[in-house]
Amino acid sequence: MKISKSKPTVKIGLCGFGVVGQGVWKHLEEKSEEFEKKLGSSFEVAKIAVRDTAKKREINLSPSVFCKDPLEVANDPEIQIVCELMGGTDVARKVVLAALAKGKIVVTANKALLCFHGKEIFEAARVNGGHIFFEASVAGGIPIIKALREGLIANRFSLIYGILNGTCNFILTHMEKEGQPYEVILDEAKRLGYAEADEELDVDGWDSAHKASILGFLAHGKWVSTDEMLVGGIRNITQEDFAYAKKFGYSIKLLSVITRDFEADRLFINVQPTLISRRKVLANVDEVYNGVCVCGDVVGTTFYMGEGAGQNATSSAVICDLADAVSVLNGSKHPLFSGEISPDESNEENTLKVSTLEEVTSKYYIRMVVKDVPGVLAKVASVLSNHGVSVASVLQQEGNQEKGASIVLTTHKTTEQAIQEMVKDFEITESILSSPVLLKIGEFED
Repeated sequence: MKISKSKPTVKIGLCGFGVVGQGVWKHLEEKSEEFEKKLGSSFEVAKIAVRDTAKKREINLSPSVFCKDPLEVANDPEIQIVCELMGGTDVARKVVLAALAKGKIVVTANKALLCFHGKEIFEAARVNGGHIFFEASVAGGIPIIKALREGLIANRFSLIYGILNGTCNFILTHMEKEGQPYEVILDEAKRLGYAEADEELDVDGWDSAHKASILGFLAHGKWVSTDEMLVGGIRNITQEDFAYAKKFGYSIKLLSVITRDFEADRLFINVQPTLISRRKVLANVDEVYNGVCVCGDVVGTTFYMGEGAGQNATSSAVICDLADAVSVLNGSKHPLFSGEISPDESNEENTLKVSTLEEVTSKYYIRMVVKDVPGVLAKVASVLSNHGVSVASVLQQEGNQEKGASIVLTTHKTTEQAIQEMVKDFEITESILSSPVLLKIGEFED
């Protein structure tokens, strides 16, 4: 890497040198002169922690730059910025806390780490005068964290919602366009490298939940654990659901929704497959792209879209954080995570509560397979009535005694508590042959 003799050099340590780590190195190398002009400093990747120092890599670096222990990077007194790009939570947590304990700057793309240990990490930064930057942890190359943290600082946010997982968006997009079942498109996503061999975190909604937790903290100063969220995935969605969506002008997206009721002082986060009107911009965000809508009381609704993952998108976000880190090293104070401010100490953190399921309302879509015999609709209606769920529409497709018939219901607005209890009753009703598919019907203001 080119090192300026006339301007200060910032030494960086990388923990992890996979796809993202190599992308960061590549772009820092290729644009070193541009960064020096813009930032007044040059970068040097001084040490890189990897599992196998002998592994052959496309990037040819001196063997002396590599080490096996990421804590060696965190504790090196010459390294000013530690980039945690390993993934996982156990070793990553130790590395991040070790670096912050020495008052260093940490840049991370690790959403699970922040979701599970964010409160501890930010407290360590505050106590020790360290700094934590994490733009790459949510929505890849979209600068959504910088927007919430800086660009929209004048606003209170009643609603933030969006597509935060590119794998699920790719699968849903291609199910809709190609008319193929979930399993076929999942295999295609794996072949193209959009889905991991173990797809559970993505398709069951947990990756999106980790990211939503971070956005909830940024917007409202409170960490909401995944245990306090409503989290669902896309495994049970079929072409029947897409047929219904198309008929009524909807698209199906896995949406993360962060809702704040300021009057009741309540916050709720849910991640669920949702029917959203095709007239909405977000409904037309396809393939591996992410999209986020932010509703502020001053600015109104703003929309952000871009690649949610991949080497270049994530590297762009990491380098954005490196630029902010250089500003801190040059004396400017970061507006939120300067090591002197801790949102967890605010009064709001002490009073803001997570909404109960009885306080959360929505309209819903329910599809189930039932026995094709007389009296089934009456039994379905009885369950609905027992839980006070009002039906807006009913569609019944002709079936047969062997495979059963499909019933599709939509409801008027009702509570999440009532819907969850209703679904449990449907699952033990003899006339119903399959677990109901439940989708929210998204009604979002422009």
